[in-house]
Amino acid sequence: MGHSKNQYDLARIKEVIDLMKDNDLAEIEIKQGDDKILLRRNQPQPAVPSVSYIPQHMPMMASPMAAAVPGDTTLEGTGENLIEIKSPIVGTFYALPSPDADPYVEVGAQVSPQTVVCIVEAMKVMNEIKAEISGTISQICVKSGQAVEYGQVLFRVKPE
Repeated sequence: MGHSKNQYDLARIKEVIDLMKDNDLAEIEIKQGDDKILLRRNQPQPAVPSVSYIPQHMPMMASPMAAAVPGDTTLEGTGENLIEIKSPIVGTFYALPSPDADPYVEVGAQVSPQTVVCIVEAMKVMNEIKAEISGTISQICVKSGQAVEYGQVLFRVKPE
């Protein structure tokens, strides 16, 4: 009797293995009472990650490219796209040349590449920051007397 049970189990295991192959399963566990059968296939494992890896990888590659496209249009300056004037140094931002003077620029001011837009003081040196582009100041992002980091956006300019 025990012998035929074994035969039956082998036939059932073979069925399960075929089922695993058909459905490309890497692992299956069967519990019946105290009996537990754990089947593991090595074969599909290298193949499966590479197959599922490609579709996941493709959108990943496409999305930075898609994200880069709007970035390019900012440089061309098509209407609403604003160009950022960033601080080239770490220091203190000053919007005006002296406390009783007018600010270098205000929102709506026209600037050219040579227009001084602010001063960033670093180590007691007053560094005049030029716009380096032509356009209209659309946003002043920092307050006078504020400490700024390298690469921090100081102004946003609507290019001409």
